[in-house]
Amino acid sequence: MSARPPPTEAPPPPTQRAASIVLVNTGDGKGKSSAAFGVMGRAWARGWRVGVIQFIKGGSWQVGERKLADHLGVEWDTLGDGFTWESSDMDETEALGRHAWQVARDKLASGDYNLLILDEITYAVTYGWIPVGDVVAAVANRAPHTNVIMTGRDAAPELVAVADTVTEMVSVKHAFERGIRAMKGIEY
Repeated sequence: MSARPPPTEAPPPPTQRAASIVLVNTGDGKGKSSAAFGVMGRAWARGWRVGVIQFIKGGSWQVGERKLADHLGVEWDTLGDGFTWESSDMDETEALGRHAWQVARDKLASGDYNLLILDEITYAVTYGWIPVGDVVAAVANRAPHTNVIMTGRDAAPELVAVADTVTEMVSVKHAFERGIRAMKGIEY
């Protein structure tokens, strides 16, 4: 009988319970917000109070996730005015993004939520509407039992650093590249 070779990796640390965690869904692939809304459904099913703050999508968007949230009684704030490249007034678009951050910051500190989804917040940071340090401080100092999911492309390194779990969605292929328009029930 031969001896087993020594392990090449250290064993994982013992598991522990955390009061709450921070997740970041980033990358250029599809599914960042969809994954967050899947967690929204799971959290609701566990009796959690859930809030969603959308930084980019506007009120005219009729997204399926919002219909589900309304049906479940999930608090949903759509505070943007749509895609930035469609904006007719970038000063107003930026002001809406800053207002969304004020709403999110207050909710993070309130202790009223078990889960807050900050949908597309990375864009507001990347575009310079919100200082990344303000987001990091508010997330790090959030109410103890408030879990947070931040979504959007190009998450700043500081957002990645404050997170407990980071998932990067990678686009391998997308129907849009072949001229196929967004489809209800799949993209929205």
